[in-house]
Amino acid sequence: MIELLKELIKIQSDKKEGANEALEYCAGWLEKNGQDVQVHDNNGYKMLTAIKGQGSETLVWNGHVDVVPGHPEQYVPIEEAGRIYGRGSADMKAGVAAMMQAFVDLDASKLNRIVQLHIVTDEEIGGRNTSKWLVEQGYTGDFVICGEPTGLKIGLQSKGILRMDLTFKGKPAHGSRPWEGINAIESAMKFHAGMADLPFRKESTEYYEQPSVNLPIIKAGDRYNVVPEICEMSYDIRFMPGQDKEEIVRQMKELAERLNVDMEYKASGSTPALTTTKENRSIQSLEKAILDTTGDTPVLFGQHGAADTRYYAEVNGGEGAIEFGPTGDDWHGNAEYVEIESVHQYKDILLALALSPANV
Repeated sequence: MIELLKELIKIQSDKKEGANEALEYCAGWLEKNGQDVQVHDNNGYKMLTAIKGQGSETLVWNGHVDVVPGHPEQYVPIEEAGRIYGRGSADMKAGVAAMMQAFVDLDASKLNRIVQLHIVTDEEIGGRNTSKWLVEQGYTGDFVICGEPTGLKIGLQSKGILRMDLTFKGKPAHGSRPWEGINAIESAMKFHAGMADLPFRKESTEYYEQPSVNLPIIKAGDRYNVVPEICEMSYDIRFMPGQDKEEIVRQMKELAERLNVDMEYKASGSTPALTTTKENRSIQSLEKAILDTTGDTPVLFGQHGAADTRYYAEVNGGEGAIEFGPTGDDWHGNAEYVEIESVHQYKDILLALALSPANV
């Protein structure tokens, strides 16, 4: 399994061609180890599925072999002090290698559920060509584990995404007489200051202290001697499970009216929050598998970002898809690594969960 991980790290899979090469390597490895594999293609992005077991309940293991770009030396795996260093070691070729080994080790005759292995190639750019496509083709399950690096902690929820594009309108005037105009940038500044006091910003949940609000884009002005007429401003809002994105939009619209600024808005994209709870029976089975395998008390937490979990959860009312993977650090960074012991533990936990009593 660790040699498999090293071979996967060697494949520069930061572009479609390299990710497809890594996918084909995974398919060949599984087939050499006696597994039946189906390779799919959508818009030139490859993915694979492998299925074994029987029963009315389906467990999905999802992993991606695409990575963000790295330096050339990062595609040479280094083993040192119980760690494997390299691009994709943590995010998430270690999770993929463990899922592949666990799938090979599974005795289908002992399974009382169906286990599906999904390996995909475009998670880092949104997952729409692979994981989303697989779900649309009916490849989904009652409980889905995406093997993102979580330190063997259970990321059972994640924030939803609301992207808001705002346009503030002012009145142009000569820069030497700003009182004769309305500065659109200043209107946007007043609005941004007021955002901090909106009710949705002050809410919290069991797993989150607050929603996330990022102001990543501002476009305005092109001359020193003109009061700017237009200011375009965009927000990336990550709202918590239980929050209503339409209510957030309403509060923002009401703020503009209260400040008497001329604002138009458009919600350019939205992803629902993931709402799995600790009462979910599969979560409880996973907690037992973690405790039995590691001796450590399982930790539940909420992810701030989004992963391919969102596509699987969407067909289950926002529930039943989680992030759970080995221990590593500095993914997307220059010193990315995964702890070897955690990869072995992760594989054993996956096996224990797959062989646990069925929940339905």
